Amino acid sequence: MAGYRIREAGPADALALTEALVEAANWNPDRARPRVAVLSDPIRRQYIAGWQRPADAGFIAEDELGEPIGAGWYRLFSADRPGLGFIGTGVPELIVGVRPVWRAQGVGRSLLQHLVARAAADGHARLGLSVERGNFAQRLYTSEGFTLLENRGSTAVMVRSVA
Repeated sequence: MAGYRIREAGPADALALTEALVEAANWNPDRARPRVAVLSDPIRRQYIAGWQRPADAGFIAEDELGEPIGAGWYRLFSADRPGLGFIGTGVPELIVGVRPVWRAQGVGRSLLQHLVARAAADGHARLGLSVERGNFAQRLYTSEGFTLLENRGSTAVMVRSVA
């Protein structure tokens, strides 16, 4: 597989984040969720709505031709409009999505490491996320220092200190 590069996400990257959100939701090839179903879910939609808010941070992985192959970003949510992995006010929740052909090639890990470093530089003490139990990405998150905080239905909520 050819190389890739990671760059910071900006306001013009909403489409790349949207595609990554769909990929994150469709991690299981035996249970595909149509793009429209993912984007019509009001909780999932809030991960990308109004990108880029002042506290948002993210990164885009691009192939050698400059095409997005994945993205990782975080946002702050409030207790009255929590994300799927909401831990608390002031704790950013991250999401990572990578195109299937690029999975298991270090792209997700690189995006995750960039996000952790950025969160620390931005002064956050912790990062949270949600991952469906059974998703191979849970092993990646564990290997990068995330620990299980709680199970919520079929979802594992994980947290990592970044300070």
